[in-house]
Amino acid sequence: MKSGKVILGLLLVSVLSLRAEQTVEQWGMFEASFNGPTNGNPFTDVQFSAHFSQGTNSIEANGFYDGNGIYRVRFMPEQQGQWHYVTESSSPELTGHAGDFTVTPPSPGNHGPVHVTYTYHFAYADSTPYEELGTTCYAWVHQTKALQEETLQTLANAPFNKVRMLVFPKHYDWNTNEPVLYPYVGVPPNDWDFTQFNPQFFQHLEQRILDLQKLGIQADLILFHPYDGGHWGFDHMPASDDDLYLRYTVARLSAYRNVWWSLANEWDLVKAKNESDFVGFGELVSTNDPYHHLLSIHNSNKIFNNTLPWITHASIQNGMAVESPASAELYRDVYRKPVVYDEVKYEGNLPKRWGNLTPEEMVFRFWNGTVAGTYVGHGETYLNPNDVISWAKGGALKGQSPARLAFLKKVLADAPPEGIEPIDKWQNPQYGGQSGKYYLIYLGKETPKSWEFLLPKAVTANGFAPTNGLQYTADVLDTWNMTVKPVAGIFTLQKKNDYFYGDKDNRSIELPGKPYMAIRIKLLEQKEPQ
Repeated sequence: MKSGKVILGLLLVSVLSLRAEQTVEQWGMFEASFNGPTNGNPFTDVQFSAHFSQGTNSIEANGFYDGNGIYRVRFMPEQQGQWHYVTESSSPELTGHAGDFTVTPPSPGNHGPVHVTYTYHFAYADSTPYEELGTTCYAWVHQTKALQEETLQTLANAPFNKVRMLVFPKHYDWNTNEPVLYPYVGVPPNDWDFTQFNPQFFQHLEQRILDLQKLGIQADLILFHPYDGGHWGFDHMPASDDDLYLRYTVARLSAYRNVWWSLANEWDLVKAKNESDFVGFGELVSTNDPYHHLLSIHNSNKIFNNTLPWITHASIQNGMAVESPASAELYRDVYRKPVVYDEVKYEGNLPKRWGNLTPEEMVFRFWNGTVAGTYVGHGETYLNPNDVISWAKGGALKGQSPARLAFLKKVLADAPPEGIEPIDKWQNPQYGGQSGKYYLIYLGKETPKSWEFLLPKAVTANGFAPTNGLQYTADVLDTWNMTVKPVAGIFTLQKKNDYFYGDKDNRSIELPGKPYMAIRIKLLEQKEPQ
């Protein structure tokens, strides 16, 4: 008997050792699952969480019921090394489970979640700059498998690094088909039990978030929207069910490093809810997300109070604001946070004024937003006989702007890591960059034949003041034809007046007399002024 106990003990030690050897990469996802009660309603009757610790680091993560008697808890480790967890629950079956795992260095391409940096910009957790360049595919995860796969293939070959997408399905113009899966248990179209989630729906959503992650794309998840019209009733659930939905969704999805939260699309059109409701939603999401992913809310006619502390960046719908850098910059001064113009109207030919931008106009608005130190979102709305429009359902892209936005992406990748700042915003808003070391001048729809080399005396937060003798190179960028033409020679600074420095030889840069030109000016390799 004693030898049998020894063997059993060795087996237990072996099992525990195997559990202790579990590994997950930094900013990856650790998951622990357990069997638990199935009686009653597990979604509402059982509270389940886990405490994750590493020395003085401590994080509480809520778990969730995933159907078939299985409860899961997920964790995104932000620090490498050994971690320990122990579960807590209102159910004895789920209480006191403990384990250890090792967090290894991140794999190539894993830079961690995106966060705010330098007040107005973004970076990954490992400090790699993130220049937001998003698009819109609202209901792509609710389409057929074939169309979803086509969307992923399209995104794999497009320049976009963020996708705005709905959790709930959409019932709106050019998008009235029923989804493949529904988020709740019930009978379509509107007989639902809002306290019984459909795990298969959320499992599918998770897979698509992971698919985007593998492509290096952020999933900007829109939690509420007004495009239901009573068809399903997801837009006017009781308040207690709204809260239950948010807690469940955050518990399931917050451990994915590429998740952003958007409380609503056009929040002010969700007529069953008011502003105070969305304030409560924002506080709930922020409190329940252990990793504090980026969190915003998008407007239609009434802009939300984006100064609230849990809002990380302003998500703005305003096409007129990006018709010039001067107006695009103003929201920065109001909110003192990153500004993302997630909707500036769409490239397409819809019989709606919000869906018929020319590709030239779309690219023009991106560049205006860029030199203003803000970020702009894309969407495509070309009519299709089968109503497969990218802005709603995904699929293939037809427009001419994505290639030009890929060119912009290359330009931004070569810019300072501190981001593009407006340099002389009160008088010469066409100048963006970092003073002293990098300038991006966008001439928009102007068609000059030459441009006098002039740099503003103004200083940005992470730049330095121009001084006599500094030397620069210049390139002429054709933002529509996607060409870069280096300008011959070196420009040496000399003070011109109280506001500008120019070239000591009064040189100008020749231009082709076409619209959509930009000039890029870089400090020649030399010691920066102290």
